[in-house]
Amino acid sequence: MPRQLHLSAALDSPGRFDAAHFTDLARLAERAALDFVTLDDSYTPEPGRLDALATFARLAPVTSGLGLVPTVTTTHTEPFHTSIAVNTLDWVSEGRAGWLVGVSDTEAEARAFGRRGTAPAEKLWAEAADAADAASRLWDSWEDDAEIRDAATGRFVDRAKLHHIDFEGPYFSVRGPSITPRPPQGRPVIAVTVAAADLAPDAGPGGRARVATAARHADVVLLDAPDRATRLTAATELRLRGGEALRILARIPVALTTAAATAALLTEATEGGGGVDGFHLVPADPARDLAVLADHVVPALRERGLFRTGYTGRTLRDRLGLARPASRYASAATSSASSSTTTDISAAGTPATAGTPTRPAATAEVTR
Repeated sequence: MPRQLHLSAALDSPGRFDAAHFTDLARLAERAALDFVTLDDSYTPEPGRLDALATFARLAPVTSGLGLVPTVTTTHTEPFHTSIAVNTLDWVSEGRAGWLVGVSDTEAEARAFGRRGTAPAEKLWAEAADAADAASRLWDSWEDDAEIRDAATGRFVDRAKLHHIDFEGPYFSVRGPSITPRPPQGRPVIAVTVAAADLAPDAGPGGRARVATAARHADVVLLDAPDRATRLTAATELRLRGGEALRILARIPVALTTAAATAALLTEATEGGGGVDGFHLVPADPARDLAVLADHVVPALRERGLFRTGYTGRTLRDRLGLARPASRYASAATSSASSSTTTDISAAGTPATAGTPTRPAATAEVTR
């Protein structure tokens, strides 16, 4: 049997800022059973630009199987806030969230924040790596069974299963723990876009830093490559650096305006794919192209045994065949202290601490 492809698509629609438009696109993508969709974002002041993460939070209740992977920029932001925002999307989508890591490299974006000027690309991507590391640790800072929620005994959370991450990186210092419970996926899927040129021997420092970030922190790489041979070389190098579990999707612009264009995409998908696991499609006209994808391309791929007939598993990690990671802070020893270190909730609903040590201030904001 041929190996089945992973398929995803970008919903980028310049100038469109109505919820109904993106809802329709998401439903088309879900009709095609795509693994996930992305939405670009930046801090460039542009009329009509919507926040990608907030837009996908709006789409979560009107979809049930589609993965939602917004671009979230690490420049000018704090990893604590990023981790909570992506974690929240994972909760409201019931485990279908991801994070396409982005950086901000223009003076206009810097002026919008008024905090600092631009930095070289290598520093921006090194900072992004720092942010991804801190966010992953914050997702791990609650063990999976840290919540007790026992109203009869007034026990809400086992404090022994909440952990200060004490993260010290080149760009960020974060103590933690998070103020939200561990995401349904353990860690939402992290994606990074990489160009084949970033992997070339003569790549600049910015490209090398982007590749290093992807190799260390990404679950999915969206790969830009001009042809199949270049794609194969780049994908092979990425797997050497990031491991065999890395999912690599070739990023392909499409304009499915004619039967010939549709046939070309089918041919591309049918002939191997250059060592990648599938394709991330960037439609010229999302509404038109996603409809063609759902009604013609995906059924043809299914006939060839190259694409699944529906969604399998519950989470985006399930769709991509990625294991759910364990919390790096979990240990059997933490449970032994649970009886004397749980946080009580009084009958009036006011948190009160039972036993010692005292409750960390960060957990006082937890409402889940």
